[in-house]
Amino acid sequence: MNELHTPLFDDVVSSLAMGEVVYLSGTLYTARDAAHKKLAALIEAGQPLPFDFKGQTVFYAGPSPAKPGQPIGSVGPTTAGRMDMYAPLLIAHGLKVMIGKGLRSKKVEEAIVQHRGVYFAAIGGVAALMAQCVRSAKVIAFEELGTEAIRELVVERLPLVVAIDSKGNNLYQHGRQKYCRTV
Repeated sequence: MNELHTPLFDDVVSSLAMGEVVYLSGTLYTARDAAHKKLAALIEAGQPLPFDFKGQTVFYAGPSPAKPGQPIGSVGPTTAGRMDMYAPLLIAHGLKVMIGKGLRSKKVEEAIVQHRGVYFAAIGGVAALMAQCVRSAKVIAFEELGTEAIRELVVERLPLVVAIDSKGNNLYQHGRQKYCRTV
């Protein structure tokens, strides 16, 4: 398995292939629908963003509150398609990596290819396990959104699968032929 450290740039992203399993370590940011809407509004208004998108990773997640002594509660992937109306704009402004679950729109796939990005699938249903990969968490923007506020997470060995690589190979479209046996 490939060990990756954020931020990720073209050389690393271009080397990833659909279906590859990776462990991601470093800093990433959580953001869901409401945060994406606010980020898009900031871009359209020419306002500064709460973090520099270049080479960065956004995890589509709304973590639950932390238990005492823990940096975060359960943190599992949100359905990525909910961000598709905003994702191409964020990708065009430097966002390199997205983590979520489920299919992406054709426009998002095209933006991933055009800007050499990658979409990782996180396994749903293991949010408590994924929380064990989080070393620190802090709200950095849109605190009024509660669980949907943007958080900066530092993770260690977060397990992910390359769902859409920088060449446009899509696990959700082509994975059955490559990974599933037919009877």
